[in-house]
Amino acid sequence: MGEVSTIGLDIAKSVFQVHGVDGGGAVVLRKRINRSKVLQFFGDLSPCLVGLEACPSAHYWSRELQALGHSVKLMPPSYVKAYLKRSKNDANDAAAICEAVTRPSMRFVSIKSEQQQSGLMLHRTRQLLVRQRTMLSNAIRGHMAELGIISAKGRNGTAELLQIIGDVADDRISPVARFCLDLLARQYLTLNAEVASIDKRIHAWHRSCEESRRLEEIPGIGPIVATALVAEIGDWGAFRSGRNLAAWIGLVPKQHSTGGKERLGSITKQGNRYLRWLLVAGAMAVIRYARQHGTKRAWLIRIMDRRPAKVAAVALANKIARMAWAIMVRGERYTEAKLLQAA
Repeated sequence: MGEVSTIGLDIAKSVFQVHGVDGGGAVVLRKRINRSKVLQFFGDLSPCLVGLEACPSAHYWSRELQALGHSVKLMPPSYVKAYLKRSKNDANDAAAICEAVTRPSMRFVSIKSEQQQSGLMLHRTRQLLVRQRTMLSNAIRGHMAELGIISAKGRNGTAELLQIIGDVADDRISPVARFCLDLLARQYLTLNAEVASIDKRIHAWHRSCEESRRLEEIPGIGPIVATALVAEIGDWGAFRSGRNLAAWIGLVPKQHSTGGKERLGSITKQGNRYLRWLLVAGAMAVIRYARQHGTKRAWLIRIMDRRPAKVAAVALANKIARMAWAIMVRGERYTEAKLLQAA
């Protein structure tokens, strides 16, 4: 067997597939390995280039293989698919990965550190609990509406309903209905407390992270958005420009252009959904504040006059992402642009 220079590793839950080639591109290794023997196998190999798809547990295996001296590169699975030959199976997937990792035009995914993944776990857990809390709130509202009890929108309205549920003297709710509603209310309050505990963790991390504190200075970015950006991106220099970062998040219009005619549609649904949602929500908060109290930003005033609020929010979110990239790459701090005096 010749010396292996490049390996395509198709990872799974229990059985991994290895496809290796030498410096000339000839196949010298095809092998299935159990999960427990993966590190031993790569520990016996000379340092080489290892390609993986960016899928669950890929960042963990990338860190482990890097510790053994190998050069590891992660790729989006959708970009690897073009190199798949005929039927899909583990062996063909590994061969496609091995071929794709050597392409000069391939785009790679930055390997996340353990700290980044821990931070993302906080955000993902919070997102799940908030979604469940919203489901409980909607269920309580729906059941109370069936009894003719209506409240205002938002958390204040939900709090009013919880007070009614807790009032045993209120005869508008039958005993059976009160039993069910009381169960939902207890779960809602428990989730509320759990979300608050996660928020404390995120804020503590934010205060200890210099990058996150610098990002918070940008209008539209708070501790939640700042820590999410730090955890998701990590290496800001991996993007050539702020526009590339905004496109990676998914804050640019999708194209269907041909024959020199540009056709732009709504924003693409590709990219990082979580960051896109957070940045657009932050931009909406900036726009609401500007409508109530005014703003000195001429650009924001013009786009608010020309476009609907949500369209303006997406444009502002794009601008926020580009400002965040410039600040982090150049090591600067946010400064409010000064209005130029008319000549």
